Parts: sequence; structure tokens; C-alpha cells
Amino acid sequence: MQDHRRLHVYQAARRLVREVYQVACLLGPDERFTLGKQLRRAALSVGSNIAEGCGRLSARDFAHFLDIALGSTRELEFQLLVCLDIGIADAAVSPALRTNHRVQLMLARLITSVRDRARPPRSPHA
Repeated sequence: MQDHRRLHVYQAARRLVREVYQVACLLGPDERFTLGKQLRRAALSVGSNIAEGCGRLSARDFAHFLDIALGSTRELEFQLLVCLDIGIADAAVSPALRTNHRVQLMLARLITSVRDRARPPRSPHA
């Protein structure tokens, strides 16, 4: 178990939420309650799963929640690209996409690191 607030990826996920909420605020009334709700939910899921994973006792469980967080970044990426495709909130989407990509890379590295630490050491006679 570790303090999620000390992880750089958790801090970046919080920044991502702020940026996604800015995008959601720029959506029109029709999109605000559909696409906006999905954007906010996916962004919140990233940091929430990082925090929940940090509360788990095993590295395997931690990696599982990091996997879920990474999946949420992929979902969020799609939704942000849809905003660009339909010409909504263009100026606010680009920073959110950049932060989302950064979080994806950080999560991928952290997942690899956690899984490597969780593997039992190899026997020298194997």
C-alpha cells in the first residue's frame, strides 16, 4: 500500500480531470449531458483507479487497477477525438489530449514496473 498522492501519474490524472472539465463546459446543451457526462466519467475514472489500486495490498491488485485506469485513458482519448471530429471545443481539446497521452505513457511504465517487481525471482538453477 502506498500514498497515491505522491505518484506523478496521479498528479497528472488530476490535471487531466481539470482539463477535461474545461472541455465539457464548452459543449453545447445537447452534448453537455451526453458526451460531457462520458468525458467527465472517464477522466474521473483514471485518477480514481490509481488511488484505489494504491490502497490494495498486492502488486497484482495494484497493476489490475492501473490497467483499468489505462483503459479509461483510451476511452477518454476516443471521446476527445470525437469532439475534434465534430468541431466542438477545439481549443480546449488539444491540451487535454496531450495530458491524456502523457498519463497513458506514465501508466504504461508504472504497470510494467509494478509487474516486474511482483514477479518471483528466477531460480539460478532454472
